[in-house]
Formats: sequence, structure tokens, C-alpha cells
Amino acid sequence: MHNSPPPTTSRDVHLAVAEITDRIARRSRESRRAYLQRIDARIEQDRREGRVRARSGCANLAHGVAACGAAEKDLLAHGRAANVAIVSAYNDMLSAHQPLERYPALLKKQVLRAGGVAQFAGGVPAMCDGITQGREGMELSLFSRDVVAMATAVSLAHDMFDAALLLGVCDKIVPGLVIGALSFGHLPCIFVPGGPMPSGISNPEKAHVRERHAQGQADDSELLASELRSYHAPGTCTFYGTANTNQLVMEALGLHLPGASFVAAGTALRRALTEAAGRRIVELTEPGEHAPIGRIVDERAIVNAMVALLATGGSTNHTMHLIAMAAAAGIVLTWRDFAALSQVVPLLARIYPNGQADINDFQRAGGAASLFAALLGVGLLHEDVLTVAGPGLRRYCQAPELAGRDLRWVAAPSAGSVDPAVLRAPDEPFAQDGGIRVIEGSLGRAVVKVAAVRAANRVIEAPARVFDDQQEFLAAFAAGECDRDMVVVVRFQGPRANGMPELHRLTPALGVMQGRGLRVALVTDGRMSGASGKVPAAIHCTPEAADGGPLARVRDGDLVRVDTLAGSLDVLGVDLRQREAAPAPYAGEQGTGRELFSLFRDAVSPADAGASVFKTPAAAGRGTEPLLVPAMTEAPVVSAAPAEFVGA
Repeated sequence: MHNSPPPTTSRDVHLAVAEITDRIARRSRESRRAYLQRIDARIEQDRREGRVRARSGCANLAHGVAACGAAEKDLLAHGRAANVAIVSAYNDMLSAHQPLERYPALLKKQVLRAGGVAQFAGGVPAMCDGITQGREGMELSLFSRDVVAMATAVSLAHDMFDAALLLGVCDKIVPGLVIGALSFGHLPCIFVPGGPMPSGISNPEKAHVRERHAQGQADDSELLASELRSYHAPGTCTFYGTANTNQLVMEALGLHLPGASFVAAGTALRRALTEAAGRRIVELTEPGEHAPIGRIVDERAIVNAMVALLATGGSTNHTMHLIAMAAAAGIVLTWRDFAALSQVVPLLARIYPNGQADINDFQRAGGAASLFAALLGVGLLHEDVLTVAGPGLRRYCQAPELAGRDLRWVAAPSAGSVDPAVLRAPDEPFAQDGGIRVIEGSLGRAVVKVAAVRAANRVIEAPARVFDDQQEFLAAFAAGECDRDMVVVVRFQGPRANGMPELHRLTPALGVMQGRGLRVALVTDGRMSGASGKVPAAIHCTPEAADGGPLARVRDGDLVRVDTLAGSLDVLGVDLRQREAAPAPYAGEQGTGRELFSLFRDAVSPADAGASVFKTPAAAGRGTEPLLVPAMTEAPVVSAAPAEFVGA
């Protein structure tokens, strides 16, 4: 890319980061080698025999170009022009995806300008948890990730393409696009985001109205007016949930153009970045620039994505998504890797629900470029990676801007220099360790997002109150039954039970309980994603209740301890193995499409193996290594690439 700096020669990385990367590489040796052999064989065949469509039969090729204009048809049928697939999650109901309507025309024009041809290869579904929360459709949400992956594969399966542009933003969509693209790992791929909407009402005001509504102090009309002022325009929702975490993760993986994640929707700079992606993807098909996605997404890139997640207190959904994405590239990732990294990665950002700022504030404070520069400066990111912008993550320490009509990249401000209430330098972090932790004990293993949890609430010990769905809890809260210290257990919400829905509707009531001075925590085998906030919530608990997990044996009154400091999750004074498991309340739910996903519920892997229906190597290594590692007080550095690194 023009205006990008050459990769640095420094390869220093924090000792713990290097050791964790090496451990992942050793664990993944056979599966990663098999994956690379598969994609390398295809790359070599294309190098030897030419563009893939040249190997198609005449009728096949004629079908594939029949709808093209005369010039594009000639380039594809008789020339050596690169053919670029466009796969999009566009729909105009979801604000984050509505801007994507205009992208294919922009991209086709720029691809043609660069000497290639782009064809719209297929659309993938796009669900929004914000719309389906608390409703039956939410039970399809997590599974939609794997549907998106399969739809992406179908879109690329015509084998007409030399590269791909993938358009998506939210929740399960981006991880699904990544998984699908990695099944075509020989292709260069650039992910093209849509950008956030303008900021609406302040996040504290929004949360305050929600809590007042939960207490009956605000009616539906007041709540609706507040929500309409918050979610009010095209673009991604501005809180730091799964959608915006997706964007940061994609940039850390090197699959976005530098700085593309959080440039606002509908701006001239957003359009310039989109157009640049169209030109750049053609360059990536040339021999000297060739950068297949299967080579970009290696062990180092996956660790970079995990570090970015932890340093910003991003969505807990990515403790599943990153495992599933890594598995699609033959890389075996576990929750133990998250736990070990969290010991050494400081929390550098506070974005709602972990603070009061929104994603636009984060961007103004320096955004991803300043964050990456800060993390590279203390050796917490691998610099020697391949990206769609070229070799080296240092390129992502620059921010895009327009000089007239010309797009260029300039040095980003130092972390902490613009707004230290939003983004800080590593020597003055919000916390010394990461915003996400993994805890385990007699109740199983769970993920806790601690970024917004006050120190006084990091350990909760209280009697359990057990519910089999979130509506039961909300009814008990409305009836005044939740006026005491308690650990709220909401079980039978895992992927095998009912698709692992988001439990966002619990948040206001739990916040009200905490605000009344009660000691309260949540334990569930369901999800809370980026909405996890000030109440300690042990989520994704595995084994899940529907799979014989210990949550199925907990009873009202059992003393439960959620200890995010010691990393433990236990019921005290009770041997759960001596009890009968409660029966699952679900028996193959019907309606709203849920009956179509019974095979998914039967086949899905546990949450700590990615909650995926695909056969992957992700289960290897689960439970074979110590969960917690001693915190390191210094930051020693070593050469970044382990001697036995696979795929370097």
C-alpha cells in the first residue's frame, strides 16, 4: 500500500506472549501443517496452471460470465484479469449493514480500475442480537455464525475467483465470514467494514433509563424514546459490544486496511477506504504481493487478536469465536490461552459498557492505531506478521486521512495523549491485567468480563437462586423476590439446550440489585457478550446443564462463590455429584425456525471449544494444561519466532 512504512526489523516480544504463542503452535502442529499443505497445494496448482477459471470447461466458463458486460466478459473469458468475489451481509433492517448496499458498485469500479473484475458472488444472512434478545429468534443467533460460514463457502464454491472482498460487521457475521473464507485459504481476502453511526444519547443516560424501567419508574414510551435516541442512524451501534470488537479483532488479524475499523459510516474517508480495498485486493493477487488469508491467519495473528481483545475488555463472545476461527485455520486455541495472556496484558481502554465513552470517543482518542502502537511498544503484539497491507503490524500504527481527495496514512497520537479517560498507555493502565478472565471449579469453567467490575465486587459469595430461563428471573424480580444477596443461576441456556441465547434482559435488573447495595453475581451457561458490565457474570459455563454439567444439580440456597481474583467458581459445602440432575425444560422447541436447527443443537461443541457444529481440532488440548499462570511483574522480551514455529 502507498504511504505505508516498511516493516521494522525489531522482533522483540514479551516472554509470556512468545511462550503462549509457542505453546499454541506446538499444540496445533499436525492440524496446522495439514491445513497449510492443503492450501499450498492449491496455490502451487494456480501458479503452475494459471487462473482457476482457465481450467473450467467452456460451458462452465460461459455460465460464469454470461451476466457480465462486454468488457468484463472479455477480460474473464480471454484475459488474465483477476476475478474478485464480493460476499456481503447487506440488509437494510440492520443499521450496521445498511451502508453496505452501496459498496458492491464502488468496489466493482475500483477493481476494474486496478485491472481486475469483481462479481457479486453471494449474500449471507445477518442477525442482530439487539433485535432478537428475549425473543425466540435469539435461539438461532449463535448458530447463524456457522450458517454464515457455510453460505460464504457456497458463494465461493463456483471456483471462479482469485480473491475475495467480504462485507460484514456485526456479532456472528464477521466470524462466520472468516471461517468460510479460511476454507478457501488459498485466496487473498480483505474484509470491508461499514463504520459506526454517530453518537446518540450518552451511555450513562441510556443505562439509567433502562434501570428506571426495570424498577417500574419509567414507562415503555420513555424507554422507547431513549432507545430511539441511542440507536438512531445507519452504522454500527456505538457501544463496545461484539460488532465493534469484531472490527478491532479483524484489524489485529491484519484483514482490514489499516485504520478502517472505526471510521464513521457515510463519510468521505469511509468511502475512500472502501474504494482503496477494491484496488488493493487486485494487487494481492499478483505474485509479488500474494497474501492468502490462510497464511495471514497464523498463530501469531491469532495471539495478536486475543491481546487486542483483552487490552480493551472486548466482547466475551470472542472467547468462542476466536477458537472457532482459529480452528478453521488448523490452529488449536483454548480458554487456557486467554487466561494466560490475561495475566500479562493490561487493560488500556474504557469503552461502554466498561466505561462511559463510546466507540467514536475511542476513535478520537487515537483508536486502534494508538492502541497497537502502545502494545507493540511493550512487546505484547507480534510485529512480524503478514497483513493485507503488507508485511509487518507496524503499518497498523498509522491512521488514515484524506489530503484533498488523496488517501494517506499518518502517525497516530500516543496512547493516553488525547483522552486518558478512554485510552491509556501501558505504564498507566486502567488495570494491570486483561478485561476478561477464565475461572473454574466445582461449577465448571466460565468466562468473566471484569473490565467494569469494581474491586469490591470481584469476589461474591451468596446463596444461589436458580432459574431455568431469564423470564423466570425477571418475574421473580418484578415480584420483589430478589431483595437479598444472591448468586443468580440461569441454566439450560447453553448451545445444546437452546442455542445459547444472549441474556441481555438480565442486565438492568441485576444492576438495580447491585445499586441497592446487594451482593449479587450471575452464573449461567448462556451468553452476555459485550453487554456484560458492572455485575460480575460467570458466563459460557461449561459443561452446560443440558450436557450433564454441574449447574443442573445446583439448588436454591446453595452457597456459591464467584472469585475472579483467585479464578474459582464453586458451590461450597455440597458434593454435587451426589445429586440428581434437574431435567432440561426444553424438548426440541418448534416455531420461529428453531425446528430447523435441531441437528445443530445435537452436534454443537462446548463453549470452550468454540460452540461450533464443524468438525475441528479445537477440542485437542482442552483440560491438559494448568489454567492459571503466575502474574509477571516485569516484561522480558525474546525473539518473537519460536524455533519450531509452524507456518512461519
